[in-house]
Amino acid sequence: MRKLYEEDPYLTTFSAVVQSCAQGKKGWDIVLEQTAFYPEGGGQPYDKGVLGDANVLEVHERDGLVVHTCDAPLPVGGQVSGAIDWPRRFDLMQHHSGEHIVSGIAHAKWGCDNVGFHMGADVITIDLNTVIDEAQLQALEEEVNRYLWADAPVEITYPSPEELEKLEYRSKKALTGRVRIVSFPGADVCACCGTHVSSAGQVGLVKLLSVQKFREGVRIELICGGRAISYMSRLLTQNRQIQNLLSAKPFETGAAVERLLSENNGLKARLLEMENHRFAQLAQLHAGTGPLLLFEEGLSPDSLRRLCGALSQTRNGLCACFSGGESEGYKYALAHAGGDLRALGKAMNEALRGRGGGKPDFLQGSVQAGREEIEGFFAKNAQ
Repeated sequence: MRKLYEEDPYLTTFSAVVQSCAQGKKGWDIVLEQTAFYPEGGGQPYDKGVLGDANVLEVHERDGLVVHTCDAPLPVGGQVSGAIDWPRRFDLMQHHSGEHIVSGIAHAKWGCDNVGFHMGADVITIDLNTVIDEAQLQALEEEVNRYLWADAPVEITYPSPEELEKLEYRSKKALTGRVRIVSFPGADVCACCGTHVSSAGQVGLVKLLSVQKFREGVRIELICGGRAISYMSRLLTQNRQIQNLLSAKPFETGAAVERLLSENNGLKARLLEMENHRFAQLAQLHAGTGPLLLFEEGLSPDSLRRLCGALSQTRNGLCACFSGGESEGYKYALAHAGGDLRALGKAMNEALRGRGGGKPDFLQGSVQAGREEIEGFFAKNAQ
Protein backbone atom coordinates (compact mmCIF):
# COMPACT_ATOMS: atom_id res chain seq x y z
CA MET A 1 0.00 0.00 0.00
CA ARG A 2 1.30 3.42 -0.96
CA LYS A 3 1.17 5.88 1.93
CA LEU A 4 0.77 9.25 0.27
CA TYR A 5 0.82 11.15 3.59
CA GLU A 6 4.46 10.15 4.01
CA GLU A 7 5.37 11.47 0.57
CA ASP A 8 3.41 14.73 0.80
CA PRO A 9 1.67 15.72 4.05
CA TYR A 10 0.11 18.70 2.22
CA LEU A 11 -1.81 16.44 -0.18
CA THR A 12 -5.51 16.91 0.54
CA THR A 13 -7.23 15.05 -2.30
CA PHE A 14 -6.43 11.82 -4.13
CA SER A 15 -8.04 8.92 -5.96
CA ALA A 16 -7.56 5.21 -5.37
CA VAL A 17 -8.96 1.77 -6.14
CA VAL A 18 -10.94 0.07 -3.37
CA GLN A 19 -9.22 -3.22 -2.54
CA SER A 20 -11.56 -4.48 0.19
CA CYS A 21 -14.69 -3.46 2.10
CA ALA A 22 -16.05 -5.34 5.11
CA GLN A 23 -18.54 -4.41 7.79
CA GLY A 24 -16.88 -3.98 11.18
CA LYS A 25 -17.96 -3.01 14.69
CA LYS A 26 -17.89 0.74 14.06
CA GLY A 27 -18.76 0.89 10.36
CA TRP A 28 -17.38 -0.29 7.06
CA ASP A 29 -13.65 -1.10 7.07
CA ILE A 30 -12.16 -0.10 3.73
CA VAL A 31 -8.65 -0.70 2.34
CA LEU A 32 -7.38 1.26 -0.68
CA GLU A 33 -4.41 0.73 -2.99
CA GLN A 34 -3.07 4.09 -1.76
CA THR A 35 -4.18 6.72 0.73
CA ALA A 36 -3.51 10.22 1.99
CA PHE A 37 -5.33 9.49 5.28
CA TYR A 38 -2.96 9.29 8.23
CA PRO A 39 -3.74 6.40 10.59
CA GLU A 40 -3.55 6.91 14.34
CA GLY A 41 -0.01 6.35 15.59
CA GLY A 42 3.05 7.91 17.17
CA GLY A 43 0.86 10.03 19.45
CA GLN A 44 -0.92 11.65 16.50
CA PRO A 45 -4.68 11.13 16.00
CA TYR A 46 -6.06 9.82 12.71
CA ASP A 47 -7.30 11.99 9.86
CA LYS A 48 -10.97 12.44 9.06
CA GLY A 49 -12.61 13.32 5.77
CA VAL A 50 -14.55 11.62 2.97
CA LEU A 51 -14.14 8.75 0.52
CA GLY A 52 -16.68 9.24 -2.24
CA ASP A 53 -20.00 9.74 -0.46
CA ALA A 54 -18.82 8.00 2.72
CA ASN A 55 -17.53 9.83 5.78
CA VAL A 56 -14.24 8.57 7.16
CA LEU A 57 -14.79 8.09 10.91
CA GLU A 58 -11.49 6.50 11.97
CA VAL A 59 -8.24 5.40 10.37
CA HIS A 60 -5.95 2.70 11.80
CA GLU A 61 -3.03 0.63 10.58
CA ARG A 62 -3.51 -3.13 10.83
CA ASP A 63 -0.94 -5.64 9.64
CA GLY A 64 0.73 -3.02 7.50
CA LEU A 65 -2.53 -1.90 5.85
CA VAL A 66 -4.27 1.43 6.43
CA VAL A 67 -7.91 0.68 7.27
CA HIS A 68 -10.50 3.45 6.82
CA THR A 69 -13.62 2.98 8.96
CA CYS A 70 -16.48 4.67 7.09
CA ASP A 71 -20.20 5.19 7.62
CA ALA A 72 -21.11 3.60 4.27
CA PRO A 73 -19.70 0.81 2.05
CA LEU A 74 -17.75 1.32 -1.17
CA PRO A 75 -17.70 -1.09 -4.17
CA VAL A 76 -14.58 -3.29 -4.28
CA GLY A 77 -12.58 -2.70 -7.46
CA GLY A 78 -14.11 0.72 -8.01
CA GLN A 79 -12.28 4.03 -8.19
CA VAL A 80 -12.97 6.45 -5.37
CA SER A 81 -11.97 10.04 -4.68
CA GLY A 82 -10.77 10.95 -1.22
CA ALA A 83 -10.44 14.26 0.60
CA ILE A 84 -9.01 14.72 4.05
CA ASP A 85 -10.23 17.30 6.58
CA TRP A 86 -7.37 19.74 5.96
CA PRO A 87 -7.97 22.18 8.87
CA ARG A 88 -7.85 19.19 11.25
CA ARG A 89 -4.74 17.76 9.55
CA PHE A 90 -2.85 21.05 9.56
CA ASP A 91 -3.75 21.66 13.20
CA LEU A 92 -2.30 18.24 14.06
CA MET A 93 0.80 18.91 11.93
CA GLN A 94 1.42 22.20 13.74
CA HIS A 95 1.07 20.51 17.13
CA HIS A 96 3.14 17.46 16.28
CA SER A 97 5.96 19.61 14.91
CA GLY A 98 5.67 21.96 17.88
CA GLU A 99 5.97 19.00 20.25
CA HIS A 100 9.18 17.87 18.53
CA ILE A 101 10.73 21.30 18.84
CA VAL A 102 9.76 21.69 22.51
CA SER A 103 10.99 18.18 23.38
CA GLY A 104 14.21 18.58 21.44
CA ILE A 105 15.14 21.93 22.95
CA ALA A 106 14.20 20.72 26.47
CA HIS A 107 16.44 17.70 25.92
CA ALA A 108 19.31 19.94 24.81
CA LYS A 109 18.89 22.34 27.75
CA TRP A 110 18.34 19.89 30.62
CA GLY A 111 19.05 16.41 29.27
CA CYS A 112 15.46 15.29 29.84
CA ASP A 113 13.59 12.76 27.73
CA ASN A 114 10.04 12.89 26.43
CA VAL A 115 8.43 9.86 28.08
CA GLY A 116 4.82 10.61 27.16
CA PHE A 117 2.91 12.55 24.52
CA HIS A 118 -0.82 13.05 23.97
CA MET A 119 -2.59 15.23 21.42
CA GLY A 120 -5.99 16.16 22.82
CA ALA A 121 -8.82 18.19 21.31
CA ASP A 122 -8.00 21.22 23.50
CA VAL A 123 -4.35 20.95 24.51
CA ILE A 124 -1.46 18.58 23.99
CA THR A 125 0.70 17.26 26.80
CA ILE A 126 4.36 16.32 26.99
CA ASP A 127 5.73 14.29 29.88
CA LEU A 128 9.39 14.92 30.70
CA ASN A 129 11.44 12.83 33.12
CA THR A 130 13.13 15.88 34.67
CA VAL A 131 11.58 18.48 36.96
CA ILE A 132 11.48 22.03 35.59
CA ASP A 133 9.89 25.09 37.20
CA GLU A 134 7.82 28.02 35.94
CA ALA A 135 10.89 30.15 35.22
CA GLN A 136 12.43 27.37 33.14
CA LEU A 137 9.11 26.90 31.35
CA GLN A 138 9.14 30.56 30.32
CA ALA A 139 12.74 30.32 29.13
CA LEU A 140 11.83 27.19 27.13
CA GLU A 141 8.86 28.95 25.50
CA GLU A 142 11.00 31.92 24.49
CA GLU A 143 13.70 29.72 22.94
CA VAL A 144 11.16 27.57 21.09
CA ASN A 145 9.48 30.59 19.51
CA ARG A 146 12.82 32.14 18.56
CA TYR A 147 13.51 28.88 16.74
CA LEU A 148 10.19 29.22 14.88
CA TRP A 149 11.10 32.72 13.73
CA ALA A 150 14.28 31.38 12.11
CA ASP A 151 11.98 29.16 9.97
CA ALA A 152 14.43 26.30 9.48
CA PRO A 153 13.27 23.70 6.90
CA VAL A 154 12.14 20.34 8.24
CA GLU A 155 14.12 17.39 6.91
CA ILE A 156 12.71 13.86 6.53
CA THR A 157 15.12 11.05 5.71
CA TYR A 158 15.35 7.25 5.72
CA PRO A 159 18.94 6.51 6.77
CA SER A 160 20.62 3.21 5.98
CA PRO A 161 21.29 0.88 8.94
CA GLU A 162 24.91 2.01 8.91
CA GLU A 163 23.95 5.71 8.88
CA LEU A 164 21.34 5.13 11.56
CA GLU A 165 23.87 3.48 13.85
CA LYS A 166 25.99 6.64 13.83
CA LEU A 167 23.07 9.06 14.09
CA GLU A 168 22.03 10.60 17.41
CA TYR A 169 18.25 10.81 17.57
CA ARG A 170 15.39 10.61 20.06
CA SER A 171 13.31 7.44 20.19
CA LYS A 172 11.28 5.78 22.96
CA LYS A 173 12.00 2.24 21.75
CA ALA A 174 14.46 0.16 19.75
CA LEU A 175 13.67 0.31 16.03
CA THR A 176 14.16 -2.21 13.24
CA GLY A 177 13.58 -2.09 9.51
CA ARG A 178 13.12 1.13 7.57
CA VAL A 179 13.31 4.05 10.01
CA ARG A 180 11.88 7.48 9.23
CA ILE A 181 13.88 10.33 10.79
CA VAL A 182 12.32 13.78 11.19
CA SER A 183 14.87 16.54 11.76
CA PHE A 184 14.36 20.11 12.93
CA PRO A 185 17.95 21.32 12.42
CA GLY A 186 19.34 22.86 15.58
CA ALA A 187 16.38 21.71 17.68
CA ASP A 188 15.52 18.03 17.32
CA VAL A 189 16.22 14.76 15.53
CA CYS A 190 13.67 12.05 16.17
CA ALA A 191 12.35 8.82 14.70
CA CYS A 192 8.72 9.57 13.82
CA CYS A 193 5.97 8.31 11.51
CA GLY A 194 3.74 11.40 11.81
CA THR A 195 2.96 14.27 9.47
CA HIS A 196 4.84 17.54 9.91
CA VAL A 197 5.03 21.07 8.53
CA SER A 198 7.66 21.76 5.88
CA SER A 199 9.41 24.48 7.87
CA ALA A 200 9.44 25.46 11.55
CA GLY A 201 7.80 28.84 10.94
CA GLN A 202 4.59 27.12 9.85
CA VAL A 203 4.03 26.00 13.45
CA GLY A 204 3.14 29.67 13.87
CA LEU A 205 3.27 29.98 17.65
CA VAL A 206 3.95 27.75 20.64
CA LYS A 207 2.32 28.65 23.93
CA LEU A 208 3.29 26.62 27.01
CA LEU A 209 0.27 26.79 29.29
CA SER A 210 1.36 24.98 32.43
CA VAL A 211 3.92 22.71 34.04
CA GLN A 212 2.93 20.29 36.79
CA LYS A 213 4.74 17.62 38.76
CA PHE A 214 4.06 14.24 37.17
CA ARG A 215 5.62 10.99 38.36
CA GLU A 216 9.39 11.53 38.43
CA GLY A 217 9.27 14.59 36.19
CA VAL A 218 6.71 17.06 34.86
CA ARG A 219 3.77 17.28 32.49
CA ILE A 220 3.66 20.32 30.21
CA GLU A 221 0.45 21.52 28.56
CA LEU A 222 0.86 23.45 25.31
CA ILE A 223 -0.96 24.64 22.21
CA CYS A 224 0.37 25.66 18.82
CA GLY A 225 -0.51 27.57 15.68
CA GLY A 226 -4.11 28.45 14.98
CA ARG A 227 -5.26 26.85 18.20
CA ALA A 228 -2.88 29.06 20.19
CA ILE A 229 -4.10 32.21 18.40
CA SER A 230 -7.72 31.24 19.12
CA TYR A 231 -6.85 30.62 22.77
CA MET A 232 -5.14 34.00 23.11
CA SER A 233 -8.08 35.73 21.42
CA ARG A 234 -10.51 34.17 23.91
CA LEU A 235 -8.28 35.30 26.79
CA LEU A 236 -8.19 38.83 25.36
CA THR A 237 -11.98 38.92 25.03
CA GLN A 238 -12.36 37.74 28.62
CA ASN A 239 -9.84 40.28 29.86
CA ARG A 240 -11.71 43.07 28.06
CA GLN A 241 -14.91 42.01 29.82
CA ILE A 242 -13.11 42.26 33.17
CA GLN A 243 -11.70 45.66 32.14
CA ASN A 244 -15.18 46.98 31.38
CA LEU A 245 -16.73 45.56 34.53
CA LEU A 246 -14.00 46.87 36.85
CA SER A 247 -12.95 49.98 34.89
CA ALA A 248 -9.38 48.69 34.76
CA LYS A 249 -6.57 49.02 32.22
CA PRO A 250 -5.54 45.89 30.24
CA PHE A 251 -2.60 44.95 32.46
CA GLU A 252 -4.26 45.99 35.72
CA THR A 253 -7.18 43.53 35.77
CA GLY A 254 -5.41 41.20 38.19
CA ALA A 255 -4.93 43.98 40.74
CA ALA A 256 -8.52 45.11 40.22
CA VAL A 257 -9.83 41.62 40.91
CA GLU A 258 -7.66 41.39 44.04
CA ARG A 259 -9.19 44.66 45.32
CA LEU A 260 -12.68 43.37 44.54
CA LEU A 261 -12.01 40.10 46.38
CA SER A 262 -10.64 42.01 49.37
CA GLU A 263 -13.76 44.20 49.49
CA ASN A 264 -15.96 41.14 49.09
CA ASN A 265 -14.22 39.33 51.94
CA GLY A 266 -14.72 42.38 54.13
CA LEU A 267 -18.43 42.47 53.28
CA LYS A 268 -18.73 38.75 53.98
CA ALA A 269 -17.17 39.21 57.39
CA ARG A 270 -19.53 42.10 58.13
CA LEU A 271 -22.53 40.06 56.94
CA LEU A 272 -21.45 37.13 59.09
CA GLU A 273 -21.26 39.39 62.13
CA MET A 274 -24.70 40.86 61.42
CA GLU A 275 -26.23 37.41 60.81
CA ASN A 276 -24.81 36.04 64.04
CA HIS A 277 -26.29 38.99 65.91
CA ARG A 278 -29.66 38.45 64.22
CA PHE A 279 -29.56 34.70 64.96
CA ALA A 280 -28.77 35.34 68.64
CA GLN A 281 -31.79 37.69 68.82
CA LEU A 282 -34.05 35.07 67.22
CA ALA A 283 -32.73 32.42 69.60
CA GLN A 284 -33.66 34.57 72.60
CA LEU A 285 -37.01 35.51 71.06
CA HIS A 286 -37.98 31.87 70.48
CA ALA A 287 -36.44 30.38 73.63
CA GLY A 288 -38.59 27.64 75.09
CA THR A 289 -39.73 24.08 74.48
CA GLY A 290 -41.60 22.21 71.77
CA PRO A 291 -41.25 22.21 67.98
CA LEU A 292 -40.47 25.43 66.10
CA LEU A 293 -40.93 26.09 62.37
CA LEU A 294 -39.22 29.28 61.19
CA PHE A 295 -38.95 30.89 57.73
CA GLU A 296 -36.13 33.39 57.19
CA GLU A 297 -35.47 35.04 53.82
CA GLY A 298 -32.20 35.18 51.91
CA LEU A 299 -30.10 32.65 53.83
CA SER A 300 -27.38 30.43 52.41
CA PRO A 301 -27.10 26.79 53.51
CA ASP A 302 -24.31 27.78 55.93
CA SER A 303 -26.43 30.60 57.36
CA LEU A 304 -29.34 28.19 57.84
CA ARG A 305 -27.02 25.82 59.68
CA ARG A 306 -25.84 28.56 62.02
CA LEU A 307 -29.39 29.83 62.63
CA CYS A 308 -30.62 26.35 63.45
CA GLY A 309 -27.64 25.82 65.76
CA ALA A 310 -28.33 29.07 67.62
CA LEU A 311 -32.02 28.20 68.08
CA SER A 312 -31.26 24.70 69.34
CA GLN A 313 -29.16 26.20 72.16
CA THR A 314 -32.18 28.00 73.66
CA ARG A 315 -34.87 25.44 72.93
CA ASN A 316 -35.82 21.88 73.77
CA GLY A 317 -37.37 20.09 70.81
CA LEU A 318 -37.37 20.34 67.04
CA CYS A 319 -36.03 23.46 65.29
CA ALA A 320 -36.92 23.59 61.57
CA CYS A 321 -35.54 26.52 59.56
CA PHE A 322 -36.39 27.22 55.91
CA SER A 323 -35.22 29.83 53.42
CA GLY A 324 -36.16 30.23 49.76
CA GLY A 325 -39.23 30.96 47.67
CA GLU A 326 -42.27 29.49 45.97
CA SER A 327 -40.63 29.24 42.53
CA GLU A 328 -37.19 27.86 43.39
CA GLY A 329 -38.16 25.82 46.45
CA TYR A 330 -36.72 26.01 49.95
CA LYS A 331 -33.43 25.09 51.61
CA TYR A 332 -33.79 23.66 55.08
CA ALA A 333 -31.93 22.86 58.29
CA LEU A 334 -33.46 20.71 61.06
CA ALA A 335 -32.00 20.32 64.55
CA HIS A 336 -33.11 18.50 67.70
CA ALA A 337 -30.52 18.31 70.47
CA GLY A 338 -30.41 14.72 71.72
CA GLY A 339 -33.16 13.68 69.30
CA ASP A 340 -33.28 11.49 66.19
CA LEU A 341 -34.56 13.21 63.06
CA ARG A 342 -33.89 10.46 60.53
CA ALA A 343 -37.49 9.19 60.25
CA LEU A 344 -38.89 12.74 60.08
CA GLY A 345 -36.31 13.76 57.46
CA LYS A 346 -37.10 10.74 55.29
CA ALA A 347 -40.85 11.39 55.48
CA MET A 348 -40.35 15.11 54.75
CA ASN A 349 -38.15 14.48 51.71
CA GLU A 350 -40.70 12.03 50.33
CA ALA A 351 -43.68 14.30 50.98
CA LEU A 352 -42.07 17.58 49.88
CA ARG A 353 -39.93 16.25 47.01
CA GLY A 354 -36.71 16.94 48.88
CA ARG A 355 -33.23 15.62 49.29
CA GLY A 356 -30.67 15.91 52.04
CA GLY A 357 -29.20 14.23 55.06
CA GLY A 358 -26.81 14.59 57.96
CA LYS A 359 -26.50 13.37 61.53
CA PRO A 360 -29.33 11.91 63.65
CA ASP A 361 -29.81 15.22 65.47
CA PHE A 362 -29.13 17.55 62.50
CA LEU A 363 -30.29 17.40 58.88
CA GLN A 364 -29.82 19.79 55.96
CA GLY A 365 -31.06 19.83 52.36
CA SER A 366 -33.76 21.28 50.12
CA VAL A 367 -37.38 20.66 49.12
CA GLN A 368 -39.35 21.54 46.00
CA ALA A 369 -42.50 22.68 47.82
CA GLY A 370 -44.27 25.90 48.72
CA ARG A 371 -44.59 27.44 52.18
CA GLU A 372 -48.17 26.27 52.75
CA GLU A 373 -47.22 22.69 51.88
CA ILE A 374 -44.24 22.83 54.28
CA GLU A 375 -46.41 24.26 57.06
CA GLY A 376 -49.02 21.58 56.43
CA PHE A 377 -46.45 18.81 56.71
CA PHE A 378 -45.07 20.06 60.04
CA ALA A 379 -48.56 20.63 61.44
CA LYS A 380 -49.20 16.92 60.99
CA ASN A 381 -45.76 15.47 61.72
CA ALA A 382 -43.82 17.69 64.16
CA GLN A 383 -43.90 16.46 67.75
